[in-house]
Amino acid sequence: MRIAVLDVGTNTTRLYIADVQGGEITAEHERISRVTRLGAGVDARGHLAADALEREHAVLVDYRKLIDKAGVDRTVAVMTSAVRDAADGSAFAADVSSRYGIEAHVISGDDEARLTYLGATSDHDHQDADRHAGPTLVFDIGGGSTEIVLGRGDELVFHVSTQAGVVRQADRHITHDPPTDTELEATAQDVRSIINQAVPERWRQGVGRAIAVAGTPTALAAIAQELDPYDPTRVHGYQLTAAERDAVFARLKTMPLTERQQVPGLHPDRANVILPGIVILTELMNLFQLDAVEVSEHDILRGAALAYSA
Repeated sequence: MRIAVLDVGTNTTRLYIADVQGGEITAEHERISRVTRLGAGVDARGHLAADALEREHAVLVDYRKLIDKAGVDRTVAVMTSAVRDAADGSAFAADVSSRYGIEAHVISGDDEARLTYLGATSDHDHQDADRHAGPTLVFDIGGGSTEIVLGRGDELVFHVSTQAGVVRQADRHITHDPPTDTELEATAQDVRSIINQAVPERWRQGVGRAIAVAGTPTALAAIAQELDPYDPTRVHGYQLTAAERDAVFARLKTMPLTERQQVPGLHPDRANVILPGIVILTELMNLFQLDAVEVSEHDILRGAALAYSA
């Protein structure tokens, strides 16, 4: 089966087209990411803004053309934090389904965590994973939420979707360019409180493998290697250390947005949310006592492709 999956997130809308046979991805044909900031202001106003919807529909028109050209058998959209949190999210999903012929699913935080874990671990040897001293940890730092998942092999043992996200925390705390130390510390305190309440003490120690997906860790891996242009083959599987993370943070936090947009490895559209993203990553690594994380290009897109083609 050839399947197209759209991940309609708070900060980005992404398209993934792949062939799936026998429960495995056999070929990848398209992987595109466009920043729409669909969830901008949702945390404060509770609904999707008109300008955000305009940006979103412009991207969906382009994606529909690519999907038609690819000759897919099924097209699905997974809509995450921004859409499920917005009062008009269900109406938006119905509009997308009718206007673009896309099977739209407003998924729960639990389903988002499950699909993220499936995608992140889909190319790992689960028997090998079972031999690790502890469970596999996967976290996905999104625009409106962060999913934290622990599993053994292909079975989840703990998962939670938290209200920590790069757009949400930026909207709450950051008003200056570059952000002030006070704003960054307020962001850190907010995230720390959220994840401390979300993750019971018993799950915070003994992780066997830690995998970080989504734009913040992939951008950090690219910046650390000064990748220009971006090279997913050098990002996927990269071991990002806490020291590298801290060095990039110290460098970026004093730059205004226009300078951050010029940093090799950092896409200009992500420059406005990379700092809250690093804060979230730091708090997660501290919570789980991690000196390094494995960066993965395989995320909810891959997980959804596998799940919806089954």
